Amino acid sequence: MKKILIYSHDTYGLGNIRRMLAIATFLSRSRPDYSILILSGSPMLHSFRIPERIDYVKLPCLGRTQGGQYVVRSLDMEYDAIVRLRANIIQAALLDFQPDLLLVDKKPLGLSNELQPALEAMQTLARPPRCVMVLRDILDAPATTQAEWAQGGYHQAIERYYDQLLVVGSAEVFNLGAEYRFPAATRAKLRYCGYVHRELNADNGADVRQRYAIGDAPLVVLTAGGGADGFALLSAYMQGPARHPPVAGQRTLVLCGPEMMAAHRQQIERWAAECRGVQVLEFSNDVMSLLDAADLVVSMGGYNTVCEILSLGKRALIVPRVAPVEEQWIRCQRMEALGLLRALHPQQLQPERLCRVVGEELASSHRQSVPVHRLEFDGLGRMGWWLERLLAQAEPPVAAAESPRDTVPFLFPEGVLSIGGWQYGSAS
Repeated sequence: MKKILIYSHDTYGLGNIRRMLAIATFLSRSRPDYSILILSGSPMLHSFRIPERIDYVKLPCLGRTQGGQYVVRSLDMEYDAIVRLRANIIQAALLDFQPDLLLVDKKPLGLSNELQPALEAMQTLARPPRCVMVLRDILDAPATTQAEWAQGGYHQAIERYYDQLLVVGSAEVFNLGAEYRFPAATRAKLRYCGYVHRELNADNGADVRQRYAIGDAPLVVLTAGGGADGFALLSAYMQGPARHPPVAGQRTLVLCGPEMMAAHRQQIERWAAECRGVQVLEFSNDVMSLLDAADLVVSMGGYNTVCEILSLGKRALIVPRVAPVEEQWIRCQRMEALGLLRALHPQQLQPERLCRVVGEELASSHRQSVPVHRLEFDGLGRMGWWLERLLAQAEPPVAAAESPRDTVPFLFPEGVLSIGGWQYGSAS
């Protein structure tokens, strides 16, 4: 068995753990000789389906305020003390589990440098694990990211600890190396894998429509992701399109998210009770089936949600988060420029305007767009390919520093990414 340790710090929303769990699930299903342990602070990890040969260690919860400050979420502990506790758990897990590969989500040294003791300890092992970081397509505005990485010493950490940086995105949409002005040593380790295609589980849109008695009615699925900062979007919708449906017979499924304040969720439920055709859900561990049922998705602009929408080819109206990071707004601007979705800045989020735009999107039967298949959507397959090469101790070819594509050939024989007899998805 090959042992993989995944670190996901998780302080805000569900995005990070959903992405890393999707990666872990794909790897587990692709290779029966992988044993995977996840380290996560997510308070919702237990609510997701955990496949065979995957287990997790729950780190004490930290949170992040809407202003971007990290705080203790649950325990009566000082912030520095809880970070030390988390660091000790991480280091013990690494030393006892003895992984062949350490897969780190987004932060090279972990949250508040909590991963650094483990990174140092692994240098003392007889067989140090290969070390890989996963980066989403966009981190934040270029100037902000450059300052954060310089202040945190991230490039030095990458040079010391990491074999590769796998980007679940396309350099043709956002070239991290160029736009964030990464030094040559960091750029040389970047591998652009493409976006993460999301598959339906057992249920599909027809099942959802039957379960909620939607029938053939036009359906809007409204989701606020984790829900911590989704009340403004849901409030505008409930006072606009839900109260004055722009299309006859319109139905709405509202997904509040588990991290929405109870008072906000209760207000949404009260508004829904006053509207026809609106049903409210707090949480779903199968968001894909809800989106598959939709004629229009209205949502925020997190990486996972956008990938799910594009994987299903759904029409979407995105109202992105713009603070404390600009990641969602930048992603929406790039995707809107490709004709893949419609973006609405939060400053334009008034019930009347939202109602008009929802009506336009529901009534529009055609839209001019760059076809979704023009985007690279085999992020999981390409990640599996690179990780297998590392685990096999093979030396990956060196990519050109400013190449807009990774060095994996875009098309493989029989349309799959293959190495050592194992196949990793289709190259679309």
